[in-house]
Amino acid sequence: MNHDAPAPAAGGPRKRDIVSTHSVFGAPCWVSLTSRDLQATQEFYTAVLGWRWRGAKLGEHFRIALAEGVPVAGIAAVAAMWQMAVAWTPYFAVPDADVAVARARERGGTAAVGPLSFPPGRAALLADRDGATFGIWQGELVSNWEAWRRAAPTFVRLHTRNAFDSAIFYGEILGWASGQPGCCEVEYEGGEVVLRSRGDIVARIDSGAEEAAPDPSVRPHWQIHFAVADVIDCARTAEKHGGSVLREDEDEAILRDQDGAQFTVTSHRVR
Repeated sequence: MNHDAPAPAAGGPRKRDIVSTHSVFGAPCWVSLTSRDLQATQEFYTAVLGWRWRGAKLGEHFRIALAEGVPVAGIAAVAAMWQMAVAWTPYFAVPDADVAVARARERGGTAAVGPLSFPPGRAALLADRDGATFGIWQGELVSNWEAWRRAAPTFVRLHTRNAFDSAIFYGEILGWASGQPGCCEVEYEGGEVVLRSRGDIVARIDSGAEEAAPDPSVRPHWQIHFAVADVIDCARTAEKHGGSVLREDEDEAILRDQDGAQFTVTSHRVR
Protein backbone atom coordinates (compact mmCIF):
# COMPACT_ATOMS: atom_id res chain seq x y z
CA MET A 1 0.00 0.00 0.00
CA ASN A 2 1.76 3.14 -1.20
CA HIS A 3 -0.80 5.90 -0.88
CA ASP A 4 -3.50 6.96 1.50
CA ALA A 5 -7.20 7.13 0.76
CA PRO A 6 -8.61 9.04 3.74
CA ALA A 7 -12.29 9.89 3.79
CA PRO A 8 -12.89 13.24 2.17
CA ALA A 9 -15.80 14.02 4.48
CA ALA A 10 -15.26 15.30 7.98
CA GLY A 11 -17.18 16.99 10.74
CA GLY A 12 -20.90 16.76 11.29
CA PRO A 13 -22.71 18.86 8.69
CA ARG A 14 -26.15 20.14 9.54
CA LYS A 15 -28.93 18.48 7.58
CA ARG A 16 -29.39 21.45 5.26
CA ASP A 17 -25.67 21.45 4.40
CA ILE A 18 -25.43 17.82 3.33
CA VAL A 19 -24.53 17.26 -0.33
CA SER A 20 -23.92 13.73 -1.55
CA THR A 21 -22.18 12.23 -4.57
CA HIS A 22 -25.54 11.06 -5.87
CA SER A 23 -26.52 14.63 -6.75
CA VAL A 24 -23.05 15.98 -7.61
CA PHE A 25 -20.58 13.65 -9.28
CA GLY A 26 -17.50 13.58 -11.50
CA ALA A 27 -16.08 16.77 -9.99
CA PRO A 28 -13.11 17.09 -7.65
CA CYS A 29 -14.64 17.06 -4.17
CA TRP A 30 -11.62 17.02 -1.85
CA VAL A 31 -7.83 16.91 -1.65
CA SER A 32 -5.85 14.96 0.91
CA LEU A 33 -2.22 14.75 2.04
CA THR A 34 -0.38 11.89 3.68
CA SER A 35 2.19 12.92 6.27
CA ARG A 36 4.79 11.35 8.53
CA ASP A 37 4.52 13.99 11.23
CA LEU A 38 1.12 15.61 11.79
CA GLN A 39 2.39 18.42 14.00
CA ALA A 40 5.24 19.39 11.67
CA THR A 41 2.91 19.31 8.67
CA GLN A 42 0.35 21.53 10.39
CA GLU A 43 3.04 24.03 11.36
CA PHE A 44 4.38 24.15 7.78
CA TYR A 45 1.02 24.81 6.10
CA THR A 46 -0.05 27.25 8.80
CA ALA A 47 3.10 29.27 8.07
CA VAL A 48 2.92 29.02 4.27
CA LEU A 49 -0.83 29.13 3.61
CA GLY A 50 -2.25 30.52 6.86
CA TRP A 51 -4.42 27.47 7.51
CA ARG A 52 -6.14 26.69 10.79
CA TRP A 53 -7.08 23.20 11.93
CA ARG A 54 -9.84 21.07 13.38
CA GLY A 55 -10.23 17.38 14.18
CA ALA A 56 -11.79 14.83 11.82
CA LYS A 57 -14.21 11.95 12.29
CA LEU A 58 -11.51 9.43 11.45
CA GLY A 59 -9.56 10.00 14.67
CA GLU A 60 -6.40 11.48 16.09
CA HIS A 61 -4.25 10.80 13.02
CA PHE A 62 -6.41 13.03 10.80
CA ARG A 63 -6.94 16.81 10.61
CA ILE A 64 -9.02 19.16 8.48
CA ALA A 65 -7.40 22.37 7.18
CA LEU A 66 -9.49 25.55 7.18
CA ALA A 67 -8.95 28.69 5.09
CA GLU A 68 -11.02 31.58 6.42
CA GLY A 69 -13.32 29.04 8.04
CA VAL A 70 -13.85 26.99 4.84
CA PRO A 71 -12.63 23.35 4.87
CA VAL A 72 -9.83 23.18 2.31
CA ALA A 73 -8.02 19.85 2.65
CA GLY A 74 -7.43 16.80 4.80
CA ILE A 75 -4.16 15.60 6.31
CA ALA A 76 -3.56 12.02 7.42
CA ALA A 77 -0.52 11.16 9.55
CA VAL A 78 -0.30 7.59 8.29
CA ALA A 79 2.60 7.63 5.81
CA ALA A 80 5.08 6.13 8.27
CA MET A 81 2.53 3.96 10.09
CA TRP A 82 1.14 2.38 6.90
CA GLN A 83 4.33 2.67 4.81
CA MET A 84 2.66 5.04 2.34
CA ALA A 85 4.23 7.66 0.13
CA VAL A 86 3.93 11.31 1.14
CA ALA A 87 1.74 12.96 -1.51
CA TRP A 88 -1.18 15.24 -2.26
CA THR A 89 -4.11 13.46 -3.93
CA PRO A 90 -7.35 14.79 -5.47
CA TYR A 91 -10.62 12.92 -4.88
CA PHE A 92 -13.51 12.86 -7.34
CA ALA A 93 -17.16 12.38 -6.41
CA VAL A 94 -18.81 9.19 -7.71
CA PRO A 95 -22.30 7.76 -7.07
CA ASP A 96 -20.93 4.19 -6.81
CA ALA A 97 -17.31 3.45 -5.87
CA ASP A 98 -17.44 -0.19 -6.98
CA VAL A 99 -18.69 0.77 -10.43
CA ALA A 100 -16.01 3.47 -10.79
CA VAL A 101 -13.21 1.06 -9.81
CA ALA A 102 -14.50 -1.58 -12.23
CA ARG A 103 -14.65 0.97 -15.05
CA ALA A 104 -11.10 2.12 -14.33
CA ARG A 105 -9.75 -1.44 -14.43
CA GLU A 106 -11.63 -2.21 -17.64
CA ARG A 107 -9.95 0.80 -19.27
CA GLY A 108 -6.39 0.01 -18.22
CA GLY A 109 -6.24 1.83 -14.88
CA THR A 110 -5.23 0.23 -11.60
CA ALA A 111 -6.73 0.18 -8.11
CA ALA A 112 -4.16 0.58 -5.34
CA VAL A 113 -6.51 0.75 -2.35
CA GLY A 114 -10.20 0.03 -1.84
CA PRO A 115 -12.98 0.71 -2.09
CA LEU A 116 -12.85 0.95 1.71
CA SER A 117 -15.52 2.14 4.12
CA PHE A 118 -14.89 5.51 5.76
CA PRO A 119 -18.22 6.58 7.27
CA PRO A 120 -20.09 8.52 5.98
CA GLY A 121 -18.92 7.02 2.67
CA ARG A 122 -16.45 4.88 0.76
CA ALA A 123 -13.13 5.71 -0.87
CA ALA A 124 -10.63 4.15 -3.26
CA LEU A 125 -7.22 5.14 -4.58
CA LEU A 126 -6.58 4.57 -8.29
CA ALA A 127 -4.05 5.30 -11.02
CA ASP A 128 -4.91 6.10 -14.63
CA ARG A 129 -3.32 4.47 -17.68
CA ASP A 130 -0.35 6.84 -17.50
CA GLY A 131 0.25 6.32 -13.77
CA ALA A 132 -1.31 9.53 -12.41
CA THR A 133 -2.80 8.84 -8.97
CA PHE A 134 -6.28 9.99 -7.95
CA GLY A 135 -8.99 9.04 -5.50
CA ILE A 136 -12.74 8.52 -5.71
CA TRP A 137 -15.31 9.19 -3.00
CA GLN A 138 -18.88 7.91 -2.64
CA GLY A 139 -21.10 9.42 0.04
CA GLU A 140 -21.61 12.70 1.85
CA LEU A 141 -19.32 15.53 0.82
CA VAL A 142 -17.42 17.66 3.29
CA SER A 143 -19.61 20.04 5.28
CA ASN A 144 -20.06 23.40 3.54
CA TRP A 145 -18.89 21.79 0.30
CA GLU A 146 -20.68 24.42 -1.79
CA ALA A 147 -18.66 27.11 0.02
CA TRP A 148 -15.47 25.15 -0.71
CA ARG A 149 -16.34 24.92 -4.40
CA ARG A 150 -17.36 28.56 -4.77
CA ALA A 151 -14.47 29.98 -2.76
CA ALA A 152 -12.14 27.96 -4.99
CA PRO A 153 -9.27 27.76 -2.51
CA THR A 154 -8.19 24.58 -4.27
CA PHE A 155 -7.79 23.72 -7.94
CA VAL A 156 -6.54 20.56 -9.67
CA ARG A 157 -4.74 20.12 -12.98
CA LEU A 158 -3.71 16.90 -14.69
CA HIS A 159 -0.38 16.98 -16.50
CA THR A 160 -0.54 13.99 -18.80
CA ARG A 161 0.81 12.47 -22.00
CA ASN A 162 -2.30 13.20 -24.10
CA ALA A 163 -5.05 15.42 -22.70
CA PHE A 164 -7.76 14.18 -25.05
CA ASP A 165 -7.02 10.52 -24.38
CA SER A 166 -7.06 11.17 -20.62
CA ALA A 167 -10.34 13.08 -20.87
CA ILE A 168 -11.95 10.03 -22.46
CA PHE A 169 -10.54 7.76 -19.72
CA TYR A 170 -11.77 9.93 -16.85
CA GLY A 171 -15.01 10.78 -18.62
CA GLU A 172 -15.99 7.14 -18.92
CA ILE A 173 -15.15 6.46 -15.25
CA LEU A 174 -16.61 9.63 -13.73
CA GLY A 175 -19.58 10.23 -16.02
CA TRP A 176 -18.34 13.47 -17.54
CA ALA A 177 -20.58 14.89 -20.30
CA SER A 178 -23.05 12.05 -19.72
CA GLY A 179 -26.09 14.29 -19.84
CA GLN A 180 -27.22 13.13 -16.40
CA PRO A 181 -28.30 15.77 -13.86
CA GLY A 182 -25.29 16.81 -11.77
CA CYS A 183 -22.60 15.63 -14.19
CA CYS A 184 -19.60 17.69 -15.26
CA GLU A 185 -19.22 19.23 -18.70
CA VAL A 186 -16.07 19.03 -20.80
CA GLU A 187 -14.76 21.74 -23.13
CA TYR A 188 -11.63 21.99 -25.28
CA GLU A 189 -9.79 25.30 -25.13
CA GLY A 190 -6.47 25.90 -26.84
CA GLY A 191 -5.28 22.32 -26.61
CA GLU A 192 -6.43 21.93 -23.01
CA VAL A 193 -9.39 20.03 -21.63
CA VAL A 194 -11.47 22.14 -19.24
CA LEU A 195 -13.83 20.52 -16.74
CA ARG A 196 -16.83 22.48 -15.46
CA SER A 197 -19.22 21.66 -12.64
CA ARG A 198 -22.37 23.79 -12.39
CA GLY A 199 -20.75 26.30 -14.69
CA ASP A 200 -17.53 26.68 -12.68
CA ILE A 201 -14.11 25.52 -13.89
CA VAL A 202 -13.02 22.78 -11.47
CA ALA A 203 -10.11 21.10 -13.30
CA ARG A 204 -7.90 21.32 -16.36
CA ILE A 205 -6.01 18.65 -18.29
CA ASP A 206 -2.98 19.44 -20.44
CA SER A 207 -0.64 17.39 -22.61
CA GLY A 208 3.12 17.06 -22.68
CA ALA A 209 4.06 15.00 -19.61
CA GLU A 210 6.77 12.37 -20.15
CA GLU A 211 6.06 8.91 -18.76
CA ALA A 212 9.70 7.97 -18.09
CA ALA A 213 10.98 11.41 -17.07
CA PRO A 214 13.48 11.29 -14.18
CA ASP A 215 11.83 14.36 -12.62
CA PRO A 216 8.52 13.34 -10.96
CA SER A 217 7.08 16.80 -11.66
CA VAL A 218 7.36 16.10 -15.41
CA ARG A 219 5.69 12.67 -15.33
CA PRO A 220 1.89 12.33 -15.61
CA HIS A 221 0.38 13.49 -12.31
CA TRP A 222 -2.45 15.46 -10.76
CA GLN A 223 -1.11 18.75 -9.44
CA ILE A 224 -2.89 20.40 -6.50
CA HIS A 225 -3.05 24.20 -6.66
CA PHE A 226 -3.86 26.50 -3.74
CA ALA A 227 -4.87 30.08 -4.50
CA VAL A 228 -2.83 32.65 -2.56
CA ALA A 229 -2.46 36.43 -2.45
CA ASP A 230 1.35 36.47 -2.72
CA VAL A 231 3.12 33.63 -4.53
CA ILE A 232 6.65 34.92 -3.88
CA ASP A 233 6.02 35.31 -0.15
CA CYS A 234 4.69 31.73 0.03
CA ALA A 235 7.81 30.43 -1.71
CA ARG A 236 10.16 32.24 0.68
CA THR A 237 8.15 31.09 3.70
CA ALA A 238 8.21 27.49 2.46
CA GLU A 239 12.01 27.59 2.23
CA LYS A 240 12.25 29.14 5.70
CA HIS A 241 10.20 26.28 7.18
CA GLY A 242 12.06 23.37 5.63
CA GLY A 243 10.40 23.17 2.22
CA SER A 244 11.85 23.80 -1.23
CA VAL A 245 10.99 25.60 -4.46
CA LEU A 246 11.02 23.60 -7.71
CA ARG A 247 9.84 26.36 -10.07
CA GLU A 248 8.74 29.92 -9.46
CA ASP A 249 7.41 33.05 -11.14
CA GLU A 250 5.18 35.93 -10.07
CA ASP A 251 1.93 34.03 -10.64
CA GLU A 252 2.81 30.46 -9.72
CA ALA A 253 5.34 28.40 -7.73
CA ILE A 254 5.74 24.64 -7.48
CA LEU A 255 6.79 23.80 -3.94
CA ARG A 256 7.68 20.82 -1.79
CA ASP A 257 6.73 20.78 1.87
CA GLN A 258 9.03 19.73 4.70
CA ASP A 259 8.02 16.10 4.13
CA GLY A 260 8.59 16.12 0.35
CA ALA A 261 4.99 16.41 -0.87
CA GLN A 262 4.66 18.55 -4.01
CA PHE A 263 2.00 21.23 -4.44
CA THR A 264 1.51 24.51 -6.28
CA VAL A 265 0.59 27.97 -5.05
CA THR A 266 -1.16 30.09 -7.66
CA SER A 267 -2.11 33.74 -7.69
CA HIS A 268 -5.80 34.51 -7.12
CA ARG A 269 -5.65 36.18 -10.55
CA VAL A 270 -4.85 32.92 -12.37
CA ARG A 271 -7.03 29.87 -12.82
